[in-house]
Amino acid sequence: MNTNILIRFLNYIPIGMLALLLMGCERDLEDLSPVTNSTNPLVFIDDFSAGLNYAAFGGSIPTAFDVDNKVTYNNSSASMRFDVPNANDPNGLYAGGVFFTESGRDLSGFTALTFWAKASQSAILNVVGFGNDLGASKYQTSISDLAISTAWQKYYIPVPDPSRLTNERGMFFYSVAPIEGKGFSFWIDELKFENPGTIAHPQFTILNGEDQTETAFIGVEKAIGGLTSIFNLPNGINQAVNITPAYFEFTSSDTTIAKVDATGRVMVTGGPGNAEITASVRDVIAEGSLMVQSEGAFENAPVPTLDPSNVISIFSDIYPNVPVEYYNGYWAPYQTTLSADFEVGGDHILHYTDFNFVGIEFSAPTIDATSMTHLYMDIFIPNQLSANAKMKFEIVDDAGGGTGAFFKDIPVSMSQQWVRIDMPFEDIAGLNSRAALMQIIFVNESGNISNFYADNILFYNDGTPPPPLEEPETQAPTPTHPAANVIAIYSDSYEVLPGTDYPDWGQLTVVSEVQIQGNNTLKFAGLNYQGIQLGSSQNVSAMNFLHLDFWTANSTLLKVWLISPGPVEKEFSLTVPTTGWASIDIPMSAFAPVNLSDVIQLKFDGNGDIWLDNIYFRKN
Repeated sequence: MNTNILIRFLNYIPIGMLALLLMGCERDLEDLSPVTNSTNPLVFIDDFSAGLNYAAFGGSIPTAFDVDNKVTYNNSSASMRFDVPNANDPNGLYAGGVFFTESGRDLSGFTALTFWAKASQSAILNVVGFGNDLGASKYQTSISDLAISTAWQKYYIPVPDPSRLTNERGMFFYSVAPIEGKGFSFWIDELKFENPGTIAHPQFTILNGEDQTETAFIGVEKAIGGLTSIFNLPNGINQAVNITPAYFEFTSSDTTIAKVDATGRVMVTGGPGNAEITASVRDVIAEGSLMVQSEGAFENAPVPTLDPSNVISIFSDIYPNVPVEYYNGYWAPYQTTLSADFEVGGDHILHYTDFNFVGIEFSAPTIDATSMTHLYMDIFIPNQLSANAKMKFEIVDDAGGGTGAFFKDIPVSMSQQWVRIDMPFEDIAGLNSRAALMQIIFVNESGNISNFYADNILFYNDGTPPPPLEEPETQAPTPTHPAANVIAIYSDSYEVLPGTDYPDWGQLTVVSEVQIQGNNTLKFAGLNYQGIQLGSSQNVSAMNFLHLDFWTANSTLLKVWLISPGPVEKEFSLTVPTTGWASIDIPMSAFAPVNLSDVIQLKFDGNGDIWLDNIYFRKN
């Protein structure tokens, strides 16, 4: 037997009948009828209809739905009860779920899903609809913010095109949040598909009904958005209905220039030339269109020639890119910007459409750009500008460095060509640090940039030496002297002298202990002088050196003093500023005439900010 024939049979023939065929029974195949889906329109009439299941949405309260035999419509035996939780309910933040069937139903003979509903208070059902099958939900249809009252009332959800619903599994779904933090209950009864007969005057749009024109190039793609529908209901209301692209029949006037698939995604395939993209639903022409004006082959952005060792790349095919969370955050509810990124000849291009603002985030980890001097990128506005434009760029630091911003004026003459952004960090107002950069944000400041391309987004150093560090990035060197030969005043490496502190002698110095790479370190900020009071008098006459590790970028004068009672004190000058951690072993003879058998204090004086570690006396 031909294997292909067998496979085809499996789609139409009950298993029992197939067994007969395999046993050699002969029968005219034309006598067999394809398996048809149930046309049962009932969803919940006093009970679950045949094959109906329920699943709660993730994050919702799983016990929100129950069958109610007390509150029903028209004295029926049962209704569907839904309990919306209070805000912050540990069991779920909202009520939501799907009623679905394992096998598809043929609902092509019905024009609306209808039901009766009431609530324990005047309420808003955030979303109710059908077509959610916990899978692709190809024909999902819904109404947002449906207002219901405390009295039973009939509601309608029109089917945009019944001919599409020949194998539908999503019978009903809902998602309802508390109102002002308070939960409530609502009931639904007589839930079914039917033909009210007066669902009329359907209206559809693409691109929100606008006739748009976009300049593009071969390889550029764009998703058709702004899909809307409105139906006139039996109660006279013009009801907006949320529908999916699958209900629309998209058409291109010239597929050699631009093609459009069933999801409304347009791909420019040729040019120069024009193609108009339109759509219809059930023979009703949708308002709105897209005129694609293809310029032909794409002009790639100029290739940057920066030294890779001086580049931190966010988006480029020339340099390795750092980790980026996203190139479009889709920041609800105010962002309109969509992405239609594309690739031409191996060159990836960011394409932002419906542009008002959009952000790129790279916060895990953030970028330390302190050694970089410039922000660099290439942008391209494909449509001919009707007037001069202005774009705003924002750079966000995640460690208290603030948000820097600058503007770029783009005259009409610079549309439809690559524009280089090459901005020194020192000219970006408001950016006080770039040690932990996390976002770049683009803003349509003039409001007349419908879309743009972006490439080669990076930070670079133009050869300028990096600015000096203001504080140590690494801990002090770990000492290696045997503990038995050490009397330690301050260190994580030795047991230190107990009771040692930093007395207030009226100095201006601010003393703190900070951690550097997990290592405790003393910080003397704004030093004029600062004492260290030993926990007890120390006989260090057997010691040969006073050891210090110190770090400063801005001190021009620094001395360390040893003090015995009297006081008898002697200073030793340290070389500052340092170029990293400086370690020094000062001979004890340098502190004569201090009584080394009775040392009670140390003191530092000078200026600047000083970091200190591993202060101890040691033998050879």
